[in-house]
Amino acid sequence: MPYEPLRILLEDNHLLAVAKPAGAPTQGAAAGVNSVLDMAKAYVAKKYDKPGKVYLGVVSRLDAPVTGLLIFARTSKAAGRLSEAFRARQVDKVYLATVKGTPPPCPGSLVHHMVKDERTRRMVATHADTPGAQRAELSYEVLLTQKGHSLLAVRLMTGRKHQIRVQLAKIGCPILGDSKYGTTQPYEPGIALHSWRLGIEHPVRREPLELECPPPPRWGHWAPGDLATALARL
Repeated sequence: MPYEPLRILLEDNHLLAVAKPAGAPTQGAAAGVNSVLDMAKAYVAKKYDKPGKVYLGVVSRLDAPVTGLLIFARTSKAAGRLSEAFRARQVDKVYLATVKGTPPPCPGSLVHHMVKDERTRRMVATHADTPGAQRAELSYEVLLTQKGHSLLAVRLMTGRKHQIRVQLAKIGCPILGDSKYGTTQPYEPGIALHSWRLGIEHPVRREPLELECPPPPRWGHWAPGDLATALARL
């Protein structure tokens, strides 16, 4: 599958932040399929004329159909510090999601417990005492509602696999295009879930770092002006 050229959002001696295209896995792609990690390594090798293996540490991941901001570490020191920041929940992660219907206002956080259903190869919301269940927590804000769909800004407190997709589907608002978790309306490319903002401490300079990846034009089927106005309120 051909992807758009990799767009670089930030680059220094310690970090590389890129805009992930829809359909590309973060890493571990099947034979003949380029992952975002593969593309990022090829970019670094070409730009800096590196003849050997390029090191990039994967500190966070996005599901293959999801678009948006993805960050890699260019040194092992940065990788260790960034990984610890993600584990300690010292990262502010904000996603954009276009969902079916209009969820109720979220006065606090939305909490479920999740486990993998090996029969269906999906993550499911379950009871807290289910063996292997992990607590999943997020909050959301409804930014815009039109024609039976809503635009949400979603802030993650935990980083479980398929978390946003499962939790929003559980409250009856599956993400546009996400047939794996309950929607029947197609969306191309991928699904209407976008990694938009990331706030973190720089792993070496120890100063606040705010990164943003604007969604593509007409992302989620929203008119550009409506989308820009909604995001400007955040």
